[in-house]
Amino acid sequence: MSRNGWFETVAEAQRRAKRRLPRSVYGALLAGSEKGVTYRDNTAAFSELGLAPHVAGHHAVRDLSTTVMGESISLPVLISPTGVQAVHPDGEVAVARAAANRGTIMGLSSYASKPVEEVVAANPQTFFQLYWSGSRDAIVRRMDRARAAGARGLIVTLDWSFSNGRDWGSPAIPERMTLKAMATLSPQVITRPQWLLAYARTLRIPDLTTPNLTEPGQDAPTFFGAYGEWMQTPPATWADVAWLREQWGGPFMLKGISRIDDAKRAVDAGVTAISVSNHGGNNLDSTPATIRMLPSVAEAVGGQVEIVLDGGIRRGSDVAKALALGARAVMIGRAYLWGLAANGQAGVENVLDILRGGLDSAVLGLGHASIHELGPDDLVIPPGFTRTLGAAAAVKNRPLR
Repeated sequence: MSRNGWFETVAEAQRRAKRRLPRSVYGALLAGSEKGVTYRDNTAAFSELGLAPHVAGHHAVRDLSTTVMGESISLPVLISPTGVQAVHPDGEVAVARAAANRGTIMGLSSYASKPVEEVVAANPQTFFQLYWSGSRDAIVRRMDRARAAGARGLIVTLDWSFSNGRDWGSPAIPERMTLKAMATLSPQVITRPQWLLAYARTLRIPDLTTPNLTEPGQDAPTFFGAYGEWMQTPPATWADVAWLREQWGGPFMLKGISRIDDAKRAVDAGVTAISVSNHGGNNLDSTPATIRMLPSVAEAVGGQVEIVLDGGIRRGSDVAKALALGARAVMIGRAYLWGLAANGQAGVENVLDILRGGLDSAVLGLGHASIHELGPDDLVIPPGFTRTLGAAAAVKNRPLR
């Protein structure tokens, strides 16, 4: 390992994260659900797609920039919002700084370990992520706080059905980091001295609360307290989605789309963008890989709404494949968390540099001057690769409900 902590692939970042993090923390990042079919397919599906390069006539300069929900970014890779991070003491603030330094958008979870005000200060190009959780008044207060802090867009996630149980076992995560909890975790923590030292230097212990969900006059709820509120909240309707969009009144992304009929309903609800997502394989297992579902969704609504893909991105060529099949940009989750664990802010920057370099190489080899020229002809797509969900239901004229 080099002294500056540089790594050459996301796979190496993952290996270093596994060596550095306590077993429970690494297990929480890995996540997945049930048998892990979707988790594995998210990455494996990209390997089934080939590239069709040209041999001459390449462009000396390539443009990798784009816009997402009105924000200009230097590469089509966004930071996906992820929940409470006991990965590094600086948490989402370090991630936000890294994204700002590389010219891209920071997605901040409402379950984040750092308040929205600190994160927006580190990266003004922040999109705040919201769950349909609690009362409408509480939801409006969270949106108002994010807007007042300067968040440029809202991401609403609705695709979690609370799947639980993993064949390989779920990590033991305490609700609060009490003395008893620390004693229980000490055998695995003491074997990870680098992680322990990073927190010792700050004189803080990992914070398992969710400050962005704090109600006036109350302490920040714990992650499990916030999760419990979400589980007890009746699921959102399409009318609720339209209401959220109206309440926010600005750039609005609906995350978790996998079906054509849902994509069309999102357009009807007035969203700015949709994310083709299966929650990183953490939701209903056996849902197809997002890259398999992307082409049909893009064909159905690509001319009406911006499309982002998340799930399984590990290389710049993965980004190129997603763009070629209709995505405007991608979002990454585990990849940057592994980078954060491996080397803090510099590790996140390292991951973004890896993806930028791989994307640039793909655009060069495919004979293009811009990412906006990428298309299906640049790929070798095997028969039966794509999955089309909700096509029959999409032809029915269903009202919002």
